[in-house]
Amino acid sequence: MMRYILVGILLVMTAAIGFVTFQWYQARYGGEVYGAPFTLVDQNGAEITQAAFTGHPTALFFGFTNCPEICPTTLFELDGWLKQIGDEGKDINAYFISIDPERDTQQVMKDYVSAVSQRIVGITGDPAKVAEMAKAYGIYFKKVELDTGGYTMDHTASVLLLDRRGEFGGTIAYGESADTAIAKLKNLAAK
Repeated sequence: MMRYILVGILLVMTAAIGFVTFQWYQARYGGEVYGAPFTLVDQNGAEITQAAFTGHPTALFFGFTNCPEICPTTLFELDGWLKQIGDEGKDINAYFISIDPERDTQQVMKDYVSAVSQRIVGITGDPAKVAEMAKAYGIYFKKVELDTGGYTMDHTASVLLLDRRGEFGGTIAYGESADTAIAKLKNLAAK
């Protein structure tokens, strides 16, 4: 019984954090194109700019290919949610932006993302430009050295949602229920 109560509390807290984050972003960025201009490359080596995030609903997830759990889980779930909403979400474009471009080259991104999804496009580029973009989109990330050598990355684990105008439209928190995530994507597609 105690386990169910704890799970319930965790779900309520996750929903509350998502709501507060949405309200903060909406108050800060509502009514204007979210982020800032950038020029990076997609997983196929083509130049990509902020213009790719306008004209259709967009889902953005910032992460890295060496991530042990959060990134592959989020990409897998996002791909599944997009499949579940089918034609309702056909206009939604989804992107996975590397916050570790030193290791995540264009080819690494292509191999990694295409193994999970045909709907999600990987983005990488010059580390300084990636850092500027992530900052403009309100994404926290930090390189963390490991005691065993090498490093990992701490980062924001939410999917950002942008409407057709490129305006902030909400978030999907890591671990949010599939029903809630799908409802948010359907709502985004309908705007």
